[in-house]
Amino acid sequence: MKREYWFVIITYIVMQLSSIIGVPILAVIGTMMGFPADEVRVKSGAYWIVFSFFAALILVVFFMRKDMKDNINARNQASITASAVWTIAGVFLALFSQSIAGVIEQMIGIDPGSENTQQILSLIEQVPLVIFVSSVIGPILEEIIFRKIIFGSLYKRYNFFISALVSSVIFGLAHFELVHILLYSAMGFTFAFLYVKTKRIIVPILAHISMNTLVVIFQSVYQDDIEKMMREMETIQGFIGGLL
Repeated sequence: MKREYWFVIITYIVMQLSSIIGVPILAVIGTMMGFPADEVRVKSGAYWIVFSFFAALILVVFFMRKDMKDNINARNQASITASAVWTIAGVFLALFSQSIAGVIEQMIGIDPGSENTQQILSLIEQVPLVIFVSSVIGPILEEIIFRKIIFGSLYKRYNFFISALVSSVIFGLAHFELVHILLYSAMGFTFAFLYVKTKRIIVPILAHISMNTLVVIFQSVYQDDIEKMMREMETIQGFIGGLL
């Protein structure tokens, strides 16, 4: 693996762990500046996420600058038109694969709700700028690391299935939701397929951005309706369980 790839991975890991130190520091600064304690406690985590993701993106782009320049002249890449088509198709493929994975999870007794998604929605309510982080910066970083670097490095030595499986499982573990590893693996396989099909990392990046944006907007606008529907589903499941 290239040296700059290791720098990117280390940057991502540091970003994920930085809140342990960064959030308390930001909270102290906010308190010293006279902001209400409750506001500081609630918003310091959200603001740190915004800062750390922006900082990580800048570093990753810096480390990958030569690699990106070389890819511009790479051969066998899909045309711009084909890439656009696969980007749009990729959004539907990702949503479809997630739906199938979600149904399977429900069949084996896993609750459909994602704690990670709920935390993001809560942070967006406090600091709206978080929606840009979760919908744009996050997908860019994740596709560069999990598809281009990890999957791409594995794919040079192993077949598609093994490479996609390993990188997708790591992708799921990075979201700290082991219970939903099937959902994240389904997404990982879809984006890995788009990368192999087009040989352009921008395609899974744009598909991932579009999917995240749609999910966040949908859940933000229809959050009350979704919660009501989930309660009704739980009631129906309980009724059926009682009959059985």
